[in-house]
Amino acid sequence: MDFQFTPIQKLVQKSVRRFSQEVLAVVAPHLDKEHKTHPKEVIDQLAAQHLYGIQVPEAYEGAGLDSISYCLAIEEISKACAATGLMVTVHNSVVALPISVFGSEDQKKKYLADLASGRKIGAFSITEPNAGSDVSGMQTVAVKDGNEYVINGKKCFVTNGAIAETMIVGATIDRKAGNKGVALFLVEKAFPGVSVGKIERKMGMRANPVSELFFDNVRVPKENVLGKESEGFRLSMKILDMGRIGIAAQALGIGMAAFEAAAKYATERKQFNQPIGKFQAIQFKLAEMKANLESARYLIYKAADLKDHDLPFSEASAMAKYVSAENAMKVCTDAMQIFGGYGYVEELPVERYFRDCKITQIYEGTSEIMQIIIGTAILKEFSGGFI
Repeated sequence: MDFQFTPIQKLVQKSVRRFSQEVLAVVAPHLDKEHKTHPKEVIDQLAAQHLYGIQVPEAYEGAGLDSISYCLAIEEISKACAATGLMVTVHNSVVALPISVFGSEDQKKKYLADLASGRKIGAFSITEPNAGSDVSGMQTVAVKDGNEYVINGKKCFVTNGAIAETMIVGATIDRKAGNKGVALFLVEKAFPGVSVGKIERKMGMRANPVSELFFDNVRVPKENVLGKESEGFRLSMKILDMGRIGIAAQALGIGMAAFEAAAKYATERKQFNQPIGKFQAIQFKLAEMKANLESARYLIYKAADLKDHDLPFSEASAMAKYVSAENAMKVCTDAMQIFGGYGYVEELPVERYFRDCKITQIYEGTSEIMQIIIGTAILKEFSGGFI
């Protein structure tokens, strides 16, 4: 395995890092403190950096980059502003990329260019009040009526929900068919009957307008089914596999921000006439923080590399997401401890990193669901595939 970045990957990392520090890091504290959604100028600047179609082919106005480049970009964005990282990774990995991979040519021509260019923002909507980890339990229904499907139901915790114009929406078309009775639909917010409900006030990721979505007799052309009608659940799992690599990179970015802040503070803060970094208790924390982040990093790159080589990556994606989220949360906790009382106040960004990081253990599959995925893969391997 080659651990060196290609010239293109280095260029992506450098350019996104510069943009993130010069633009996103400046607005992040204000957006967080005021619970404000990303202003249009920030959304447009992200588009100018070609960050909405990172893995979309150039033929559809995308950047056509690989998954490692994508991870580098998401890490740098999230390091500066985790809420922006969330918007960008959801838009890319669970909306634009699935349409690119699973969509028909007509669907690609209709939706991909607008998404990849940032002219329209995307959202992935399967979570419901009574269907979170259990995707097959969704209550939103789609009934076929001629050449259309009529969708009725409610979704919740929709990332980008208040600003998205193109959505992938899961709905049940045949409850008796179980997992094979779920379909995914490409739904436009402009379709009559689509409405945005409550925008959540959250502990972290405050600049992202996570919301409810309501579907009241929404008519969707049958041509807008992503894949086959019976493939919705299977595609949802594949989409989440792709998305978890991005969430892992996001967690890594938040953890890196917390680690670097703590390491710098340890060289500046003096107690007992010396920098606190001189004390072994602090050095041990910093050493563990760096090792945890580096271990997460290479699990992320492994999952991304497997994906780019069209090899099975579901277990690797789950491991990357699980380890990255858990380790980053531990790093943020230790960073706050190193800062002491200063880490607990809003004047410094450590408390924001702590708040933002927690959700990475929950969305796109909780840490417990990741353990189930990994554990199931282990049992399948050692039982000869019979489980």
